[in-house]
Amino acid sequence: YLLDKSDKYDSRDVERLQQDDKWVENYLIWRHDVVDDTLKMIDESFQWRKEYTVNDLTESVLPKWLFENGSLFLHGYDKEGYKLFWFRVKHHTRDPKQQLEKKKLVAFWLEHYAKRDHGKPLTVVFDMAETGISHIDLDFVRFIVNCFTDYYPNFLTKIVIFEMPWIMNAAFKIVKGWLGPDAISMLKFTNKSDVQEYISGEYLPPHMGGTDSFKYSYPPLVDDDFQTPLCENGPITSEDEHESKEEIDADTKETVELNEEQNLNQKKMNSIEQISKSEETDKTEIKPKNSKKALTTFKGPLLHISPAEELYFGSKETGEKKCLIVLTNVTKNIVAFKVRTTAPEKYRVKPSNSSCEPGTSLDIIVSLHGGFAASLQDRFLIMAAEMDQSSGAVVPELTQFWKEVPRTKVMEHRLRCHVIESSKPSSLTLKENTCNIAAKTNEDLHIQLTHLLQMSKRLQERIDHCLWFQQLSVVLSLLSVTVVAFCFYLAYTQRS
Repeated sequence: YLLDKSDKYDSRDVERLQQDDKWVENYLIWRHDVVDDTLKMIDESFQWRKEYTVNDLTESVLPKWLFENGSLFLHGYDKEGYKLFWFRVKHHTRDPKQQLEKKKLVAFWLEHYAKRDHGKPLTVVFDMAETGISHIDLDFVRFIVNCFTDYYPNFLTKIVIFEMPWIMNAAFKIVKGWLGPDAISMLKFTNKSDVQEYISGEYLPPHMGGTDSFKYSYPPLVDDDFQTPLCENGPITSEDEHESKEEIDADTKETVELNEEQNLNQKKMNSIEQISKSEETDKTEIKPKNSKKALTTFKGPLLHISPAEELYFGSKETGEKKCLIVLTNVTKNIVAFKVRTTAPEKYRVKPSNSSCEPGTSLDIIVSLHGGFAASLQDRFLIMAAEMDQSSGAVVPELTQFWKEVPRTKVMEHRLRCHVIESSKPSSLTLKENTCNIAAKTNEDLHIQLTHLLQMSKRLQERIDHCLWFQQLSVVLSLLSVTVVAFCFYLAYTQRS
C-alpha cells in the first residue's frame, strides 16, 4: 500500500502507525484480527484522513457558524464513564452546499477528542426530540456512521437514539443496512422513561428527563466542566466536617514519607553505581506503597505525569480512598501547575496549586472527602506552564502568573477515575488486591478486557449462525414434507 499509494497518505499518519502500537491494535480488534481486512481499513481511513485534512483541522479553519449552531458537541459521560458525543438533530438542516464543512466538523470533534483522551471510546447520542422530515439527512447520518465503522477503529461503544419519530422508522431501516452486525448491536432506541439505563440524569437535559443545566454556547469550545479553585481540604463550605484530625495527620505523615522516598530515589538516579545496586534490590524488595508508581507515564513537554490515564479508587466496600500522582519537571525552569476536577465537592488534593523545581519530582495526594465515593464520570485536569527565568526576573506569584500566562503555553493532561470493585473487604485482601491491580498497567487490563469482549462477540455470532441454520433446516424440512405430501396427493387424484 505504501509503495502504490504513498502520495494519498499523510506522512504524519504513516509515522504514527509505525510508532503507536495501540492504534494498530485498535484496527486489528475492529476487524476481528483479520490482517487483510485490517490493511484495507487502514488504507481507506488514511486516504480519507488526507482528503479531509484531519491532522490540520482546527477552530480557525472551520466557519464560526458551525460551532455556534450547536448541532454537534462533546459533553458529559454515560454510566460506564464514556464521553458523550451529542448530535442535536433539530439544529441540523439539509444543505448540499454546506455538507462538506459539516462533515469536517464531525472529523474535527472526533480527532480533537481522540488526541486529547488517547483514543478512549465514546458514546454517540442522537437527540431526535422535536424533529421531522425536514431534519432527515441520510447522507450526513451515513457519514457519521462511516466515521466509526471505517475511519476511527474501536472508537464506538453504543449509539443512543432518543425519541425517534415514527416517520423516521423507514429511514433508520436504511441506516441499519449500512451498519455491520457489531454496530447494529450497539443501537439503543430510547425515550424519556428508559434513557437513564445508559446515561444518568446528571448528564441529561430536562427535556430528556435529566437535571443537567448545561446550555450549549460558543465560544469557548465545549469541554469538561472542570472546577477551580480546588480546595486542598475539600469543599470550603463544610471544611472537613466528616474527617477526623487523625486522618489529616495520617495524610501529612504519608506525604512526608512519600517525599522522603522520592528524594532518596532522585539521589540514587544521580549515581551509576547506586542505580545498579538499586535495580538488584528492587528485584527482591518490592514495597506496596511504591507499586502505584509502576503505572504508565505520560511524557509531556513540561511534566512527566504518572499514572498516565487513570486514578484507581476503591468502591465503598473496598475502602481505597487515596491515590498518588507523581509529577516530574523535565525542563530547565520552574514549572507551575494546578489541578482541577469535575467534582470538587468529593476530593482533596495536596498540593493543588504549586510549582515544581527543574529536574525534580513532586507527589500529589488525591483523597476522597468524607463519605463520598469515586465515580467513573469524575475527571481530573492537570495544567502546567513554564515560569521563564532566563531574563533573571523574579518569579511572579502563582495567582498573578496564571492570569497572565497565554493559553497556548499551558500544557494540559486529563486523568480518569477507575473504581475497583471487591467482594472481600478485609484489610489484608484489600492490600493484596491493590498491589496486584497497580502492578498491571492500564494497557494490559484494557487488552485483556477487549480480547474477552471480542471472544464473546464471536461466540454470539456462532450461536446466531447455528440458530439461523437450525431455523433454515426446519423451514426446508417443512417445505420438503409439504412438497412430498402434495406429490402424493396429485398421484392419488390422478389414479382415482
